[in-house]
Amino acid sequence: MEVKWIEDFVALARHRTFSRTAQVRHVTQSGLSRRIKSLEQWVGVELIDRSAFPPELTPAGTQFLETAQGFLRRLLAARELIRAEHRIGLEGLNVAAGHAIAVGLLPRLIRRIPTHFRAVNFRIIPTNVHDSIAMLLNGSCQLMFAYERAELPLHIDASRFISICAGNDALVPVCAPTATGSPRYALPGSAANPLPLIAYGPGTYFSACLALLLRDVETPPVLSTCFECDMADVLKQLAHNGEGVAWLPRSLIETELAEGTLVPAGDKRWTFELELRLYHDSHNTSGSLRELWAALAASETQILELVDRK
Repeated sequence: MEVKWIEDFVALARHRTFSRTAQVRHVTQSGLSRRIKSLEQWVGVELIDRSAFPPELTPAGTQFLETAQGFLRRLLAARELIRAEHRIGLEGLNVAAGHAIAVGLLPRLIRRIPTHFRAVNFRIIPTNVHDSIAMLLNGSCQLMFAYERAELPLHIDASRFISICAGNDALVPVCAPTATGSPRYALPGSAANPLPLIAYGPGTYFSACLALLLRDVETPPVLSTCFECDMADVLKQLAHNGEGVAWLPRSLIETELAEGTLVPAGDKRWTFELELRLYHDSHNTSGSLRELWAALAASETQILELVDRK
């Protein structure tokens, strides 16, 4: 059982609809539905009557709601008490980041932090964008890195959460090379020879990015999904094995592109540019965090120079 399942359930009881609750919880409706179902499986009974509109709590759900609300109140109160007694300062900061960012960009970005902050224990927490946002909202992390694009905003309250641009990246279509070094699968493909697509799972941010790219591209590609996974690292290995085309963050495949073990499957028309943003909660009164944030904001241009690619 995960605490976020209980938070989802309490939010659903408050907002009454899956669509509104998913928006508030920064998760897709399908993701919210899966998490509520996981909670029901853990409890052992149905908590939501999905045949009603709007959905209603079952008698068991009404009974469980009171316990869930009390549990969350006690848990949050204990957390605040412990935080007050053991305030996180320079000795440790939790940093939430997408898996691809944590592997491809974050180690290099941290090297740009001014040397007098090197005593900080940066606890890097790789996760998906939805859980990263949840951690930022509930205070489980002090800093959050996330990809973002104007057409696909993260809908984070700008009046509370401050952000700066930490660089630029892009989703690039790649595949394994042939013996001569040309792409084994070249976009856009054809009806007679559709290209195998190694895709991101539905509801992921990268999946939404790819859908936007393919919607707007002048020549629609002919693709046939052969694998799906939420993690870019897995897609990279499948592409490396020759299973198909995958759109991967450029920062994650620089070595493979340089060595020729992965090659572009198309030209720049098929590249989807992304901005890397760094967030923190303006309500956090930690002097150490504010000092670090000021240093990061002041070095923003240098960070951009580090991450920008040709």
